[in-house]
Amino acid sequence: MRPLIPDHLRSLIRSGPEPDETLGRFQALADSGALATVGAQPEALALLAGISPPLFDGLARHPEWWSNPPEFHAGLAGATRARMARIALDDVAGRDPLTITTKRLSDLADEVAEAALSQARTSVSGRFPAATDLPFAVIALGKWGGAELNYASDIDLLFVHGSDGSEEGAEAAGRLAAAFMTSVSAVGPDGFAFRVDADLRPEGSTGPLTRSLDSYGSYYRRWAATWEYQALLKARPAAGDPSVGAGFMDMVGPIVWGENLGADEIRTLRELKSRAEQEADPADIKRSPGGIRDIEFSVQLLQLIHGRHDPGLRRGGTEAAIAALTEGGYIRDEDADSLRDSYVFWRTVEHRLQLANLTQTHLLPGTGPARERLARALGYRPAGGISPTDRLDQDLGRHRASVRGLHEAIFFRPLLEAFASSPGAMTPEMAARRLRALGYDDVDGAARAFDELTHGLSRRSRLMTQLLPLMLDWMAASPNPDLGLEQLRLLVANADSAQLVSHLRDRPAAGQRLCLLLGSSRMVGEYLDRIPEFMPRLADEATLADLPGPELATTALERVKVRQTNDERLGSLRRFVRRRRLRIAAADLLDQVDLLGVQASLTATADAAVEAALWVAAQQAGPTPLAVIAVGRWGGGELGYGSDLDLLFVFAEGEQQADALRLATEAISTLSAPTADGVAYRIDTELMPEGRRGPIARSLDAFANYHEKWGEGWERLALLRARPATGDPAVCAAFEQLIAGIIYRPLPADDAREIRQIKARIEKERIPTGEDPDFHLKLGRGGLNDVEFLVQLMQLRHGHEVESLRTPSTLGALDALRQAAILPASECDLLEEAWTFCSRVRNRLFLQSGRAGDSLPVDLKEGARLARSLGYQSRADLREEHRRLTRRARQVFEKRFFEDV
Repeated sequence: MRPLIPDHLRSLIRSGPEPDETLGRFQALADSGALATVGAQPEALALLAGISPPLFDGLARHPEWWSNPPEFHAGLAGATRARMARIALDDVAGRDPLTITTKRLSDLADEVAEAALSQARTSVSGRFPAATDLPFAVIALGKWGGAELNYASDIDLLFVHGSDGSEEGAEAAGRLAAAFMTSVSAVGPDGFAFRVDADLRPEGSTGPLTRSLDSYGSYYRRWAATWEYQALLKARPAAGDPSVGAGFMDMVGPIVWGENLGADEIRTLRELKSRAEQEADPADIKRSPGGIRDIEFSVQLLQLIHGRHDPGLRRGGTEAAIAALTEGGYIRDEDADSLRDSYVFWRTVEHRLQLANLTQTHLLPGTGPARERLARALGYRPAGGISPTDRLDQDLGRHRASVRGLHEAIFFRPLLEAFASSPGAMTPEMAARRLRALGYDDVDGAARAFDELTHGLSRRSRLMTQLLPLMLDWMAASPNPDLGLEQLRLLVANADSAQLVSHLRDRPAAGQRLCLLLGSSRMVGEYLDRIPEFMPRLADEATLADLPGPELATTALERVKVRQTNDERLGSLRRFVRRRRLRIAAADLLDQVDLLGVQASLTATADAAVEAALWVAAQQAGPTPLAVIAVGRWGGGELGYGSDLDLLFVFAEGEQQADALRLATEAISTLSAPTADGVAYRIDTELMPEGRRGPIARSLDAFANYHEKWGEGWERLALLRARPATGDPAVCAAFEQLIAGIIYRPLPADDAREIRQIKARIEKERIPTGEDPDFHLKLGRGGLNDVEFLVQLMQLRHGHEVESLRTPSTLGALDALRQAAILPASECDLLEEAWTFCSRVRNRLFLQSGRAGDSLPVDLKEGARLARSLGYQSRADLREEHRRLTRRARQVFEKRFFEDV
């Protein structure tokens, strides 16, 4: 009676590839009685029958292969096929993952090589006695060397022999190598063991089949192409004399991992890869874009570049190399996972393609039964109305796109050439020499920072070992490299350092900009230390230039409103201000924004913060119809990094005074009270009527009454830059109407004299002792104070007649003076140039030191750093520019400020 195939096996076969042929094949095995003899699980046999008919048929002809495989001396081909069938059974049944399968296939090739070498010695020694004891080794390359062999792979190899210098020894070695190749690839009743490829040897197919160690060493040191170093990445002794194999590895190691890969060699590898892609069939899963070679080339290029300084990367297998690159921080975890998943996918597809006929193919079949067969061999089954072929196509597209994207990001990573050219890991002595050569002042301190950043075996320290030699160069181009390196040390120590440094490695533009910022500004360094999430912005020039505007008010208010406690609201407000100031400073230092853009963004940030602060204060003190009036630089939209907020508070009715005072006091505290997050702003109320002696909030009537009865000329000057910043809309509108009547009326001669006297007193008394008035940006001759006093005097004189002069902006008023021909355009230009220069230098001074400063530094080094930050070649050039611009502005000031109209 014919043996019945169990229903579960029939179902398994029916769901797999070519079910009718497979069922017939399996039934024949059952009919022969061999099914009981083969010791494998029937399920695995059923899968193998559909996936690899040649290996299944081999087991059907030789059922004893499972329990008693033939020895190699009985025939290399049969012994190889028997063992390969057992490997394939565990593979298709899912008992072995890809890594184990390829390792077993590679180990099998090692056994075949050892047996073939023994056979070759026997066959050659009769005619060439020197072959009997000749030191000889087989070096595995490629997938064999990496222990990741396919079922139908060639075995790539080199032959190396010991040499006594005799012709007999060299000829015997050549004969031995040839006999080895014949033995391994000889075709018999069971096919052949492996195809052999020795074309990766020096000079390829035209070169000698085997060489001595000295000959290999001479060739690789003098003539080897870059791709040959790449081929040696997976080299390992596979058979033969262990001492010869070890000698070969000891010889090539320093060559492969030496300083032989620069920018030109990287370009050569990329060109070779590009040509291979152009010649590849689109269906080729190995060579076409997004395929196996994309993964292997990406991994191997990183190994060649970084393995010189990191021995942990010197691994043969692709999966092992990906793991090492991830552990060392050369590839992000998520990218490594994606590469690994795609590598396993593509290699599994490759195996199923090759198992079908045991042929070396990498071409996907087209549509139709062949495509369906592959999909089912890979385990795809109909699901959710989607056919196995469609499901396979979806995964093919997904992995191809993923691999290609990662290949382009890694293989064409902008820093690779820089890494290849950099000195890599440096000893403290090397670091000190490099720091001194790059112009670092405190070499000992910089060397300590360098050592701290690279010391240890953490992921962060390994990443910094890669990056720091490059970052030292970038930082050397900043105004203060010593400050930059110290701030980098603190930033890396305090932030999520591995993630931060990985980000810098993957986005070199961000790293280069970070170095410039850290070496330019103490303020930016302190802010970055608290706001590491800012780092991604540095990679995108468009994002950097996207600065805060008037819409910020809504953002700030929303941020504080979602907080539950007053302390949380205060912290949120301070963090909001800090983040915005950091964005503005970074764009400023990186020349993404001009002075007016900086001032406008700083002003918009202050407006938004004060609006949010007024809401927070109202939650504590209760609501009152109150307006916050911006005065001074804030009122003029001309805030600098070191500016206080000059302000006034006004309210509608006198009976609201107690509530208004309470709310104003709370608002000031909300902005200026110290917290764990610092202060939002320093507040200055000296420009209020009666200064600090007066009440911090006045009613509209009280404000009008004060200016009617007691207001002085200088207070009218202050009101020129007053504008409602936030608060009750009706109070704001009433205030604007009120001050227009106070300011813009004819200027009495007495008021003009008083303003001149105040200006003279300021020049005489307010420049700090020890500061050179010729280089004082604010109070010096031709500085900010000169320009602003002159412009404001002109506004008071002519504003009642020329409406365009009624602006709080200094440059806006200058433009109005130019357009109305009140001052000649040439004089307005000189005043504008001096004011813009002094404002910009003042801002940069604050960024450099982290504190307000009003005069050019006396210290030579500080002055030189400031000059470099502003784009001047030297401190002398900066000072000369200051002299030139302020001298001309002073001439205009003296001519116009004291003239009577």
